[in-house]
Amino acid sequence: MKQLMLDVIHPQSNTLLLLIHRGGPKTDNEWAQARRSAMTLAESGNLLIMRNRAPNWVADAKLLRDAGAAAYKAAEAADAKTLESLADGIDTSCTTCHKHFRPAVFAPESLK
Repeated sequence: MKQLMLDVIHPQSNTLLLLIHRGGPKTDNEWAQARRSAMTLAESGNLLIMRNRAPNWVADAKLLRDAGAAAYKAAEAADAKTLESLADGIDTSCTTCHKHFRPAVFAPESLK
């Protein structure tokens, strides 16, 4: 799990969010990278669901899958405005899971 997060999900989410926050993809290469990153996030969500896991885990993985799939559709259509509107959902999919499963990074809600 750690390697999937470190080597796949984290770099691709950063790439996609950086593209969005720097004004959106502009060139064909940037749109291709947006598509690759979004598809990787969507399929990573599917990988996270594959084994029989806790219900919260599955729900959080589906957030990632759905955010990645929506971003892929926007990138495929070269729709920068829609892609930009999805940035918060992408970020939320990550932080929601981390709040549940990485308490050293995000304090549990009950401790706030």
